[in-house]
Amino acid sequence: MDRYDEKMVALLQQDGRLSISKLAEAVALSRSAVSERLKRLEERGIILGYRAVLAEPEGQISAFFELCFRTPRCEQYGALIGQIPEVRLCYSISGDTDMLVQVRVAGMARLEAIRQQLEALPQLTMIKTHTILSELVDRTR
Repeated sequence: MDRYDEKMVALLQQDGRLSISKLAEAVALSRSAVSERLKRLEERGIILGYRAVLAEPEGQISAFFELCFRTPRCEQYGALIGQIPEVRLCYSISGDTDMLVQVRVAGMARLEAIRQQLEALPQLTMIKTHTILSELVDRTR
């Protein structure tokens, strides 16, 4: 990726509905050049898609769970955790913690129920819950 591609990607991350014309104007390239570059970025798997970002419903709670296992088999646990509908992200990570799981729930009762589901995972040795108080930076939108 060169500086034009990087700028186009940054602009599209801010507004995925930005027109080819506006993108071309912003990066000082022709519309056809921008179209061709976008096509290449998509073909190379750099741009995976375009999506609508929805506002979080009022009253929802986001939290992270930190999980450690006696025998880390994150792929096996990831499949089980992925069956919980409120799970937004699930990462296998390095360091003392084996997995990091992000959830978005309707209330504290559901957060507690998910924690109990996670506590039942085989070989779990530690679970910590980190409730998100406020979002300070989000570059995923």
